[in-house]
Amino acid sequence: MAGKPKLHYFNTRGRMEPIRWLLAAAGIEFEEQYIQSKGELEKLKQDGLLLFQQVPMVEIDGMKMVQTRAILNYIAGKYNLYGKDLKERALIDMYSEGAVDLNEMIMILPFKQGDAKEKEKEKTAILEKATGRYFPVFEKVLKDHGQDFLVGNQLSKADVQLLEAILTTEELKADVLSKFPLLKAYKTRISNIPTIKKFLQPGSPRRPAPDEKTVDDVMKIFY
Repeated sequence: MAGKPKLHYFNTRGRMEPIRWLLAAAGIEFEEQYIQSKGELEKLKQDGLLLFQQVPMVEIDGMKMVQTRAILNYIAGKYNLYGKDLKERALIDMYSEGAVDLNEMIMILPFKQGDAKEKEKEKTAILEKATGRYFPVFEKVLKDHGQDFLVGNQLSKADVQLLEAILTTEELKADVLSKFPLLKAYKTRISNIPTIKKFLQPGSPRRPAPDEKTVDDVMKIFY
């Protein structure tokens, strides 16, 4: 019997967070090995464990996988979160990439240089894109097919990544879904799936939004 997947990353959200989300949604327990120093990151590189010299890296099924999208696609395929055919997979990929585009803008915001005024301006721009570009697409998808999930009326990685993006955006503005009633109901629906509901509880592996100390700790590993 294979052991639990082992996740190698920093003790923060970053590009590992969607992997944590997807494993949790699939009901898969995992272990984490946090990288806490420049030396630990260099050792992973020197030991040849990082194919492209970067994390995240996930040990799963005898592989040491890198590249976030490759890892997510493997998990989705393994645990039936990737649709029933190529056409559904294409839709899942499109919707996932849209959610990722939004989420990554928010993910890197705390790590950007600049004063509070510049960061507030950037935050406003992200929220404008969320409500003007991304959320209208997903609202229309739900309206057009009238189903509970984005694709094929079953949970997929697109649903998991969209929920992550919604909750992350709500951390910037709590009422960001006020003009999107279908997305608001969708958020409640997906959040109540038992495995996801468990992941959203205090004490789960879900990481909090990075504070100044977390940002400082991560930056010290790189510079």
